[in-house]
Amino acid sequence: MAKSARPAQKQTVGVADFKARCLELLEGVGTRGDALIITKRGKPIATVSPIRSDARPLKGLFAGQITIVGDIVNVDWTDEWDATR
Repeated sequence: MAKSARPAQKQTVGVADFKARCLELLEGVGTRGDALIITKRGKPIATVSPIRSDARPLKGLFAGQITIVGDIVNVDWTDEWDATR
């Protein structure tokens, strides 16, 4: 998704209008980055916002920040537990 020069807008839409124009409104969320506030009888009940594409994946997030000391697969806990004595 290309970033636009204008800031994202918040649009308020009633639940009946959202139901009738759902695909059109979601297209605006996806292409323009607009957020929707869906209301029922004038009170907000839900928001629809675009997914941030710049989010970093969780895999490898802590790469290079953690040091593993010892064997983490085959651990001998017998010295740590009183129940085994």
